[in-house]
Amino acid sequence: MGIEERKEREKMMRRRVILDAAKKVFVAKGFAGATMENIAEEAEFSPATIYLYFKNKDELHASLSIEMQDIFVEKIEEVCHRQDLGIEDKIKALPLAFCEVYERDPLNVMHVLRYQSSEALKALSFEVASEIRGKAKEYVRAISNLFEEGIREGLFFEHHPVAIADIVWSLFVGLVLWEDTKKDFDSRKDFLRPTLELGIELITRGIKKQECLDPGERWKLFWRVNSQWKEEVLTN
Repeated sequence: MGIEERKEREKMMRRRVILDAAKKVFVAKGFAGATMENIAEEAEFSPATIYLYFKNKDELHASLSIEMQDIFVEKIEEVCHRQDLGIEDKIKALPLAFCEVYERDPLNVMHVLRYQSSEALKALSFEVASEIRGKAKEYVRAISNLFEEGIREGLFFEHHPVAIADIVWSLFVGLVLWEDTKKDFDSRKDFLRPTLELGIELITRGIKKQECLDPGERWKLFWRVNSQWKEEVLTN
């Protein structure tokens, strides 16, 4: 191994240590309560070393979000590439993929959602902000590919697949934020996955050509929506 290669590997290892330390500090103190000095202490580096890798706390925080974005892309593409599923079953598998990522690290997923805002991106360097935007486009593109495939197969009406993907992703974002809010009232409530499944089913059926809809399936959808609504009302 050459000198330059070894230096690069050491640099990547230090960066990894800093990110792991930052994650622990953010979990313990929250974003507002954490400082670069706290992170330096946890990583056992000087604050000056931390600033060599990240220009401020926002950028460090954002770098953790980029890692979570990579996991989202990986999970969605995993669903897209499954050979054992038809297009509708792949779309039905999206809620589980989303929820698996969320359950793996809820706090970091909330970080990802924070950087959906252009206001939050202003605190970051151009390079980091551009990377976050690029990653967001990747998972929206992966979702849109599923609906584009359904359109090509004649299963769905010819709506723009990226617009449908935006709706699906917005549904997930909105539900995560809403479920997080509801936990303040009752931590036992967690309807994220069933509500997301229902939402994506409603979207899918809304764009599905009528001749592809089985009459029996329409009744199943009606009763499922009705039951879901009743459960939500009765538990509030």
